[in-house]
Amino acid sequence: MRQPAIPPASTTTPYAEAALPRLYVPEEVAAVLGCSAWWVKDRARRRLIPFTRVGRAYRFSDEHLAEIIRMHEERPAQAPQHPGVVPAPTRKPHARRQQPETTVPTVRLKARPPRRMTKFQFGTAA
Repeated sequence: MRQPAIPPASTTTPYAEAALPRLYVPEEVAAVLGCSAWWVKDRARRRLIPFTRVGRAYRFSDEHLAEIIRMHEERPAQAPQHPGVVPAPTRKPHARRQQPETTVPTVRLKARPPRRMTKFQFGTAA
């Protein structure tokens, strides 16, 4: 008798938990990231975040979630520090002097009446 390729769920195998990763739905990923499920689905649809596609559904593994977090991580900008060198004090930029504005004559625009208001458009009703 042939054995099925995938054992039934009732029988446990010693490697079952380690071999199959846990897949999360977009709503679960959104809850972890603190954003909307729409954002997660939109980014996956535009191929901006890693995902696994099961049929037409987006699924995310632990590795995908960690990579998404790393992709959107921002670190503070640090200047390279050289030993023995004192950084120069930062100065505020000088306020620009106000240039006298050249006055341009303005022309007042006049709105035309709407076309449906023209006098002879429809004629008289009988």
